[in-house]
Amino acid sequence: MRFRVAYLDRPMNEAFLTTAASHPTLEVVRIPPGEPEEVIAALASCHGYYVMASRQELPTALHVSPALLARLPGLLMVASYGAGYDTIDVAACTAAGVLAVNQAGGNAEGVAEHALGLILLLLKRVPEAWAAMRAGAVGPRDAFLGRELVGRTVGLVGLGHVGTRMATLLHVFGCRVLAVDPALDAAACAARGAEKVTLPELLAASDIVSLHCPLAPDTRGMIGPEALGAMRSGAILVSTARGGIVDEPALLDALNSGHLAGAGLDVWVDEPPPREHPLLSHPAVLGSPHTAGVTTESRARVASMAAEAFAAAVTDLPPRLLNPEAAPAFRFRRTAVLKG
Repeated sequence: MRFRVAYLDRPMNEAFLTTAASHPTLEVVRIPPGEPEEVIAALASCHGYYVMASRQELPTALHVSPALLARLPGLLMVASYGAGYDTIDVAACTAAGVLAVNQAGGNAEGVAEHALGLILLLLKRVPEAWAAMRAGAVGPRDAFLGRELVGRTVGLVGLGHVGTRMATLLHVFGCRVLAVDPALDAAACAARGAEKVTLPELLAASDIVSLHCPLAPDTRGMIGPEALGAMRSGAILVSTARGGIVDEPALLDALNSGHLAGAGLDVWVDEPPPREHPLLSHPAVLGSPHTAGVTTESRARVASMAAEAFAAAVTDLPPRLLNPEAAPAFRFRRTAVLKG
């Protein structure tokens, strides 16, 4: 029996299909758009689920939850489209003996470049100048007096794949790079180009704070009124991480008061944010609709990585496991399911 992998409507990139086709052990199944009940019925015959990573791309009934897993007794592995896995309940997968995999690192270059671009444009006050030009309200150019990145202190919250690439790019500008990452000690942070500090230290010392951490119970709302108030006056906040880490109303207050000089947001609580969202019309905000990792190169890379992960699961364990503790149950179930 071949390992049947399903995706809904369309894959992340054609590279998923091309790479999967090079592995004769895989059978890829496209499930067309339909009612959740129809999709779940089709998923029931599959061993792998290639699942969209963004919460609002996917009907809630098709998120990998305890309820969905209970209806898919033959499911052995789920893989997210990208580095994020907001649609996957990892603990529920572990309880069900299902492996969960993400594509961490595949879009690091695209996301890091995007974050750096936001920083540069905000320091040069391009959003404010562009709004004034469009309104025909440009006065003296000194009204848009900007700042240079060279020699500034940048705080990275999260020093994984994206954060590490950011540190490398920032060193080109001679920046001092601080980092908060509970998974890394001081030596590991130094090896990745950053000084390990606490979050209060980072907020107090940084000219720019850039978020590169996952959304988790301990990071949800982490950048709220207290954290924003602890940032340096005139600092800039950038987030290409996940919506929900930043308290959006509190950020608006910090911008309106003049405490923060600008914000760059690629991720939002609601994606896309509603047209009337006040941050969208703020002159010191530069936004994008969760497109930091949406590059030709990143999409092809993460799609190929996902196909390779499914292929590895046929005989071994795939890379980038989110729940390695599920491996014993997975191995037992794989033997039973694939031979059944």
